[in-house]
Amino acid sequence: MAERNPKDSMKSTWRRQARSDWTLFHWFYELLGIHPEHLDTNIPIHPKEEPIPYVPDWSMHRWVLSHAVIPLLIHQAYVMATGHNISAWGAFFLYAIGFKAIAIHELHVLRRLGHQFGFLDGDKHARDGVPDVGVAKVVRSLMSTSTFRPMFLVFLTYHKSQTPSTMNFLWLPLEAGLYGIILDFWFYWYHRLMHDFDGLWKFHRTHHLTKHPNPLLTLYADSEQEFFDILGIPLMTYFSMRFMGLPMGFYEWWICH
Repeated sequence: MAERNPKDSMKSTWRRQARSDWTLFHWFYELLGIHPEHLDTNIPIHPKEEPIPYVPDWSMHRWVLSHAVIPLLIHQAYVMATGHNISAWGAFFLYAIGFKAIAIHELHVLRRLGHQFGFLDGDKHARDGVPDVGVAKVVRSLMSTSTFRPMFLVFLTYHKSQTPSTMNFLWLPLEAGLYGIILDFWFYWYHRLMHDFDGLWKFHRTHHLTKHPNPLLTLYADSEQEFFDILGIPLMTYFSMRFMGLPMGFYEWWICH
C-alpha cells in the first residue's frame, strides 16, 4: 500500500491548539476574522428532504455591483476634490485594498449565511477547515489573488487621463454579462484538461483533497494551477473580449472582476 504524502493531509486542528504555537499566518485568519465558521456556534443541519434556500440572481448581482462601485466613488471623489487623477501606483493601491476589503466582507457574509442556513451536505460532513499543513499556503493564495489581479488590471488598462466618470456605461452591461460567460468557457476547458491528462492532473489533484470546501479553500491547489486560476483565465478572458472589439477599459474590467 502506497504511503500517504503528509502534505495531502486535510486535518485541521490548529484553531484548537495553544495560540502560543501560532505563527503570523495563523494570526492572519484570526485578526481579519475570516474563519469559515465560529467554533462555539452551532450550524443548522437539515435533512436532504427539506427545501433548499433560494437566493434570487438579482440579489447577488446587486450585492456585487453595490460593493464594486465603492472604490469607484472614492476615486471619483478624489478627482473632484483635487482636480487631479491618481497615478497608476495610486490606482493599484486603491483597488488592491478595495479588492481585499470586499473579499474579507464577503467571507464574513458567507460565514453568517452558513450559520443561518447550514450547508448542502451538512448532514453528512462538516466543512473542511484550513488544514494544518496548508495554513501558510492558503494565506499566500489569498494575498496573491487580491494583489496580482489588480496589478494586471492597472498594468494593462489604466490611463491617468480617464476617470471613473468616463466609464463606458453603454458597453458595461454587455461586458459584465459576457465576461462571466467567456470566463466560464475558458475555465471549463482548462479544468477539463486538468482532469483528462495525467501530466496536468498532478498539478490539479491537490485542489480535490478538500471534499467539503469552505470559501478560503477555493484556490487550494499547487502553484502551477494557482497561476492559471489567479491570472491565466482572467487574462485569456480579457484578451478574448478585446479580440471581439469590446473596449474593456480599466473601470469596466474592475466591475467584471
